[in-house]
Amino acid sequence: MTPTPQANASTEAKNKALAYLLVAATAALAYILLPFYAAILWGVIIALLFAPLYRWLLPRVRQRPNIAAGISLLLAFVMVVLPTLLVATSLAVESSRIYEQLQSGELKPTQYFRDVFNTLPNGVTTVLDRFGLVSFNTLQRRLTAALTQGTQYFATQTFAVGQNTFEFVASVFITFYLAFFLIRDGNAIVRVVQRALPIAPAQKQALLTLFTTVIRATVKGNLLVAAIQGALGGLAFWALGISGALLWAVLMMFLSLLPALGAALVWGPLALYLLLTGAVWKGVLLCVFGVLVIGLVDNLLRPILVGKDTRMPDYVVMVSTLGGMAVFGVNGFVLGPVIAAMFIAVWQIYVSTVTDAL
Repeated sequence: MTPTPQANASTEAKNKALAYLLVAATAALAYILLPFYAAILWGVIIALLFAPLYRWLLPRVRQRPNIAAGISLLLAFVMVVLPTLLVATSLAVESSRIYEQLQSGELKPTQYFRDVFNTLPNGVTTVLDRFGLVSFNTLQRRLTAALTQGTQYFATQTFAVGQNTFEFVASVFITFYLAFFLIRDGNAIVRVVQRALPIAPAQKQALLTLFTTVIRATVKGNLLVAAIQGALGGLAFWALGISGALLWAVLMMFLSLLPALGAALVWGPLALYLLLTGAVWKGVLLCVFGVLVIGLVDNLLRPILVGKDTRMPDYVVMVSTLGGMAVFGVNGFVLGPVIAAMFIAVWQIYVSTVTDAL
């Protein structure tokens, strides 16, 4: 029996109502989960990164998914949380020490800039003085205030994690609790998502594969490159006797999340300061180490770990990373490239669909 126009209209109205209800329910769930979006994001990331380990462990624990997922999460905790806490604690101690030195006058950052200006040619200092850029009283106030606020921020923010223990523990618990079920039941969840997407099966698989690949490549690539560059820079600063080596190393690690010149924004000015203040050999060594070692890590590893797997141009990775971090903070170094990759993939699917239709 052929459906009547009235029946078709009724079915279409019901489908529209269901679609509106689905959008409303999804928006409501997203709203109530918004305060925990970072914990949920990292739960998904941990699950994606350690799912291969889970699959490797599963046959070796006699197909016991709970045990395999538990071992995977234990390794994730040891590899991610413990080193983070160790670095954060050390950073808080060093930041507090530098803050106390600034307050007591033992550390005088303005003197370092005075030494640099004293080495400049007379013509340069005359131009700077004409524009009021060599006013050391003003410079001292601004620079000391900036450094004091910066070190105080590092110290207070790091100690705040210990003071607000409940929030920190709750975030870690949500992250690993969610990651456990995502690791254990990931295949079933993927099948549900695939059935729910209203596109062709091949396109579903392409999008899900791209999503997984981009997150794995971005996290492994960016975090690994940033950690290596920060560690190498910290060792170089320590070997050269630069004060606050750990603080500089952590700053370099964060800036290394930015492709191209991220790490050079830290070691470059330090090397220039050493060169201008008479520590020529130290400055030369830091320049050579920065270009040939720290820079080589970025130039070699980042395209291999990020650009190659995502099949995105380096400039897209850089712009999407910067934009993601501007919008989402630190979590944006993952979300930015993921959104960019999904944008490119969806447009490719759309263009191919339209072309085939023509």
